[in-house]
Amino acid sequence: MISIALIVSTQNNTIMEKPKLSFWQIWNLSFGFLGVQIGYSLQNGNTSRILEALGANVDSIGYFWLAAPMAGLIVQPIIGLSSDKTWTKLGRRIPFIFFGAIVSALAMFFMPNAEFFTYLVPPLLFGALTLLLMDTSFNVTMQPFRALVGDMVNDEQKNLGYSLQSALINFGAVFGSLLPWLLTSIGVSNVPNVGEKVADSVVWSFYIGGSILLISVLWTVFRTKEYAPTEHAKYNNIQLEKTEKEEKKNFLDLIANAPKIFWQLGIVQFFSWFALFLMWVYTTRAIANHIWGPEALDPKSIGFNQAGDWTGVLFGFYSAIAAIFSLLIPALAKSIGRKKVYSLSLLMGGLGLMSMFLIHDKYLLLLSMSGVGLAWAAILAMPYAMLSSSLPADKMGVYMGLFNATITIPQIAAGLLGSTIIALFGGHPIAILVIAGVSMLIAGLAVLFTKEKTEN
Repeated sequence: MISIALIVSTQNNTIMEKPKLSFWQIWNLSFGFLGVQIGYSLQNGNTSRILEALGANVDSIGYFWLAAPMAGLIVQPIIGLSSDKTWTKLGRRIPFIFFGAIVSALAMFFMPNAEFFTYLVPPLLFGALTLLLMDTSFNVTMQPFRALVGDMVNDEQKNLGYSLQSALINFGAVFGSLLPWLLTSIGVSNVPNVGEKVADSVVWSFYIGGSILLISVLWTVFRTKEYAPTEHAKYNNIQLEKTEKEEKKNFLDLIANAPKIFWQLGIVQFFSWFALFLMWVYTTRAIANHIWGPEALDPKSIGFNQAGDWTGVLFGFYSAIAAIFSLLIPALAKSIGRKKVYSLSLLMGGLGLMSMFLIHDKYLLLLSMSGVGLAWAAILAMPYAMLSSSLPADKMGVYMGLFNATITIPQIAAGLLGSTIIALFGGHPIAILVIAGVSMLIAGLAVLFTKEKTEN
């Protein structure tokens, strides 16, 4: 239950301040994100592996991944606008979180079984369509979580709210990234059975991940009570009649009236997510060639699948670093400021990615991922904490959805340019991780030019 709000009278207006939430109330707001991120991490770490096994060429693999950002670019603003105007017994954000999770879980159950639907469509096409469905439903589920924290948490606790969300995301990412490796370590086959294309360790990872996704989202659904429309309006000084008139504004009007920091953070986001997309898509192929050698280029080889499992370990490791660092971000931000924490974290991530070119021992790659973990924690928390304080409360959802374009557009650009970058560097995918590192460094420097609402 949410505690009773403090009511303060000032002249002729009655101002209701948002209540201070307990740690566990803020935890419950984002707990469902734990399961969503398990699914998202399984997608990030294994989709390229699945699609290559189904017949996709490494030079064109980035094009398949365009389904994810394209879905986010279209879906998140629509979901944000819709949830801003939705009021049900479950709340305004919760219905989207709940129904998106159901579809996400179903898509996860289908993805590793694409080869068995050949009587309907070619397996590669089915895999690509399932990837599109999976990522679209992930976007439907994820977007309202960002707005939910903005709705429920007061300004004083927003660093904690988004940092705790970042920590939960990363706890989920650790488990999701390590799951295929963990299953292999207990005896589940790491190579496809005779006549099959996808290893059992991957198949069962998706089954387990989809189940946890549903359970964790249900926790948030039943443990979170959103503010009623009148409460929400009073907490945020919203005139309900005025809001109804302003709802007629279209996306172009909203973009034109976006606060300045929306665009400043957008530049940071572009270079951050350009780097992340390249890392997610090409790490397995890059380390297979760079660490295991040319014989690991065959997607069905033991070396390639070992590289795929180790990619999961690397991604799990940077997520573990991020989870721990996320818990430290509120104190660090209070001490030295959000901008410095954000900038330094991105710079460390850039150096980590670039260092992978110099490393030929798979265990030393964990050092590289340490820097990536610091960057990832900051990326998941800082821009939302900085932005949400400058957004009108009655348009929190739609602006968070529009802000997602700063995530999806760079990923689309990276998907279109990835094969070209590899070709420019003689077909060596490790070079693409260096480009990713440079992009992350640029993002870190761009943070210094942002200006928060509280700054003079």
